[in-house]
Amino acid sequence: MNASAQPDRRATLSGLLAILLWASLALLTTLTGSLPPFQVLATSFGVAAVLGLLRAALRGKAGWNELRQPLPALALSTAALFGYHALYFIALKRAPALEANLLNYMWPLLIVLFAGLLPGVRVRGGQIVGTLLGLVAAVVLVTKGSSLQIRGEFVPGYLAALSAAVVWAAYSVLNRRHAQVPSAAIAVACALVSLFGGIAHHLFETHVQPDATQWLALVGMGIGPVGAAFLLWDHGTKRGDIALLGSLSYLAPLLSTLLLVVAGKAQPHVSQAIAIALLLLGAWLSVRKPK
Repeated sequence: MNASAQPDRRATLSGLLAILLWASLALLTTLTGSLPPFQVLATSFGVAAVLGLLRAALRGKAGWNELRQPLPALALSTAALFGYHALYFIALKRAPALEANLLNYMWPLLIVLFAGLLPGVRVRGGQIVGTLLGLVAAVVLVTKGSSLQIRGEFVPGYLAALSAAVVWAAYSVLNRRHAQVPSAAIAVACALVSLFGGIAHHLFETHVQPDATQWLALVGMGIGPVGAAFLLWDHGTKRGDIALLGSLSYLAPLLSTLLLVVAGKAQPHVSQAIAIALLLLGAWLSVRKPK
């Protein structure tokens, strides 16, 4: 970025914390078991919305004022949160999870590329190279060195996964246009996403009563990767170094896989060590500044 638009380091750290929280999403999702995806979406975002509204109530008039926002800002965040998750769920249903996840992991690279279109933002060459190394790390991590099988019947799923990546990257960059809106206002978008998810669940799915473990997972999602993470990401994309956040976003799939291994939900593999090395090199290139 140029001197007139220096990013806020605390905001960049806020975005990094969001990435770290997202790493827990896969593990928590596995704990929801057989719950339908839109039911999980509606419930977890409902928890996030309730927590956000409780925070506003505890802060009194100042808290409620933070929820006020222009309609375009609310429309952008609601459409992005719901659209991304809906497209991602469609992708997993219409294409193999391996290929769908890889296409979805294009969003950090797209953030870096889109960030270069923002006025006053300069994307360094090291950030582009670091992000590409992150993408290679994601490929190694997901494929474990095996080849991909591209089949015509899965094209709708591939398109949905790529569309999800574009939606999230575009939101992350366009969100900077609404920097004057308090990040706490994301609670309103979470409430609307929960509502739309509930409608989709009613129309397309059969309700399943969660057990105690599933409820804990849903509440955990609402508190962390679906709740606090989106608030932190909102702050980070509005005031932080958006290109650097895009480069570091590949930490999410790596840490997510490592958490699954530690929890016994996935098996350790040499590809994970290779991915860690590539990601660390990419992260170093992304954060270092030229002399």
